[in-house]
Amino acid sequence: MAARSKARKRAFQIIFEADQRGSTAPEVLEDWIRHARTDERQPPVGEYTRELIEGYAQNAPRIDELISTYSVGWTLDRMPVADRCILRLAAYELIWSEEVPEAVVIDEAMDIAREFSTDESPPFINGLLGRLQDLKPSLRR
Repeated sequence: MAARSKARKRAFQIIFEADQRGSTAPEVLEDWIRHARTDERQPPVGEYTRELIEGYAQNAPRIDELISTYSVGWTLDRMPVADRCILRLAAYELIWSEEVPEAVVIDEAMDIAREFSTDESPPFINGLLGRLQDLKPSLRR
């Protein structure tokens, strides 16, 4: 697995854990970093994972607003937690990160959905991210 794919997967896991704990992603990130320093079995948190978490956290309210606005028939609270977290991470990278091609962001989100969510999740996530991709020029604030 490529380094950035691993970083995205870890960032998804951190966002998921934060959602479950009722915490923030940066707080969980710091817990993971501390744990990696004290337990040699825990791999260190890479720089790209940190960038993803920090970027997501800076834009979290806007990301949730966009997901809520463009997910037809689904509120954030009704979405499976994994889908919500995948969308949060991918929306950040799709809209605010210029260094990764949009198709790569969507493909990686689909891979994470196939691994961690339901059979219905990949088409839902693909559709919503495709919509955000189409609207990208007007979505940044």
